[in-house]
Amino acid sequence: MQAQDILPDHANDVQIDGTTIRKGTVGAFLHNAAVLRQADVSDAQRQHALNDILAALPALKALGLFDTLEIRDPQLRDFVESRL
Repeated sequence: MQAQDILPDHANDVQIDGTTIRKGTVGAFLHNAAVLRQADVSDAQRQHALNDILAALPALKALGLFDTLEIRDPQLRDFVESRL
């Protein structure tokens, strides 16, 4: 299977199990995870990244991301697992 089989180029979102998943959801999650790993990130930036991750969790769960991949960062893993 290729990416376009799940989400064709002309589409911006897909419905899986009643959850809307936007193009870029996984990429945004990875970006926010990277922000949280930065030592010099402000409290406001950290909270913004956590809020964005929290908002994306239903879509990431519908994709089955956490059934296949494990978050290596212990703090982020605990945050996600406590909210799934």
